[in-house]
Amino acid sequence: MTTGEKTEIDAPPSTGGWRSTAAIPSLPEVNGSVAIPSQTGFWRKMFAFCGPGYLVAIGYMDPGNWATDIEGGAKFGYRLLSVVVFSSLIAILLQTLSARLGIATGRDLAQACRDHYSKRVSVLLWVLCEIAIIACDLAEVLGSAIALNLLFKIPLLAGVCITALDVLMVMLLQNKGFRYLEAMILGLIATMGFCFIAEIIFSHPSIAEVVDGFLPKASIITNPGMLYLSIGILGATVMPHNLFLHSSIIQTRAYVRDDRGKAEAIKFSVIDSVIALTIALLMNAAILVMSAATFHNSGHQDVAEIQDAHKLLSPLLGVGAASLLFAIALLASGQSATFTGTLAGQIVMEGFLNLKLSPWLRRLVTRSLSIVPAVICIGMYGDKGVGKLIVLSQVILSMQLPFAIVPLLIFTSDSRKMGRFVNPRWITVTAWAMTILITALNIKGILDWLGITH
Repeated sequence: MTTGEKTEIDAPPSTGGWRSTAAIPSLPEVNGSVAIPSQTGFWRKMFAFCGPGYLVAIGYMDPGNWATDIEGGAKFGYRLLSVVVFSSLIAILLQTLSARLGIATGRDLAQACRDHYSKRVSVLLWVLCEIAIIACDLAEVLGSAIALNLLFKIPLLAGVCITALDVLMVMLLQNKGFRYLEAMILGLIATMGFCFIAEIIFSHPSIAEVVDGFLPKASIITNPGMLYLSIGILGATVMPHNLFLHSSIIQTRAYVRDDRGKAEAIKFSVIDSVIALTIALLMNAAILVMSAATFHNSGHQDVAEIQDAHKLLSPLLGVGAASLLFAIALLASGQSATFTGTLAGQIVMEGFLNLKLSPWLRRLVTRSLSIVPAVICIGMYGDKGVGKLIVLSQVILSMQLPFAIVPLLIFTSDSRKMGRFVNPRWITVTAWAMTILITALNIKGILDWLGITH
């Protein structure tokens, strides 16, 4: 991919409402490395800014989404489609705020937290974020391992170890240029899209039922089983670590660091995010629709494991390629998501702790934090129960959401920190309303799980 001529980057912003200047840029090895052509048309600039949104979007199509969408479609048909849409709309809003923070302040969300809060609070937020990353990466690693098992009969434990090689792949692609990593992710998204277009054609869903599924139902709140899966879908879609990721990788663009350059960068990043996350919405809806049409309507409402879905697809649909395409898409999903998860782990560790480690060592440490729990889980549970473990990981993710969203809203709503790029009031009100709703759903989900409510 060509990026045009590199533009000059201005000096870092003044401290504003922060305690200090952002002396060390986020992801310093690639910060400002993607050139933005100056004095050119809309489409060339749009192409130059295109990329970060897709790296973020891949996290919304990872195996954690697959697990919750497959189980939700099998158990409840099309009724949770409205949750997929609601989650995606929240994701679009929050990711645009994350990009706005990175562009306006020159900080990623982790750096902003370290600079704003006390050391004790920052460490607490870092621990919570690491738990979220481990939960997310657990789903992605297990998903990749399952795909390798389905395609090549590789044992799950060996498959998990193979996924550790993505650390080397990320380093190789970043050394060649950040655009190579983005191009690979776009290729994997295209692979998933092709596979699921075929699956939808094979499954012949009811259009009327699909349309009805997009309408919210009260039973989503009143039915504990539906609420549990809805929280899982929410956690799988609006992932906390993606907010840290986006605020960093948007700074790989070499936009001019003045008000005009930042305003242009925010405009193009919003377009990039909306397009990419709309694709993620369609992909998640396609997985749930396929599951509802194939499993729920055929009486296989107990399908919760990705392996069971793979095994039943071809026999139920009468198409031999259905299971193969499913496994290929799963491998593309899991492996691409582990790439971005590794990056997010590096951003969080550097930003919160200000660790000065070599890039390969940072990635090895952050990757190990996810690989080790996956190995332990497989050793304890074996092949059985992996699907339920993935769904549980997504519920844990959802529980961590407020600890990432609240600081993001506080920072982007503060004119001392954001200057002229502070959130408009309507965005602030909408985002806080969504945060309160997410927190309330999480509390109810925990109470239902504990058996305190009915």
